[in-house]
Amino acid sequence: CGPGVTGYQPGDLVVPCYTPECGGWDCIYCESDKTNLCPKVRATQGTGVMPDGTSRFTTMDGQTIWHFMGCSTFSEYTVLCDISLAKINPLADPYKACLLGCGVSTGWGAVMNCPTFHGNSSVAVWGLGAVGLAVI
Repeated sequence: CGPGVTGYQPGDLVVPCYTPECGGWDCIYCESDKTNLCPKVRATQGTGVMPDGTSRFTTMDGQTIWHFMGCSTFSEYTVLCDISLAKINPLADPYKACLLGCGVSTGWGAVMNCPTFHGNSSVAVWGLGAVGLAVI
């Protein structure tokens, strides 16, 4: 846990959040009940850096390794903003809890919150990763 991080301790069980919420009283996105596209992390997600504009990763010879979409979870170790984490019960099974991150909640949420189809409709799902399986 880096400087300024107060809500987490080493060893906390967490799930990374692709689209986090800062929870600030002055953030119109976090206060909205229609979206959670908080700009605190989203503004830099596709640029390969942390919200402060820096990368925390380098190669052994000092070249920058860019962050992937604000989470960099396709790595053995990663660095995330504290608002990009959800602390979960330490008794939870991490192999099950990891499904709560992006894929399952995205697929389930798409079907439950944004349906434009009705009974007897035909739908197609491309891909059977976490999102596709959750849609089904």
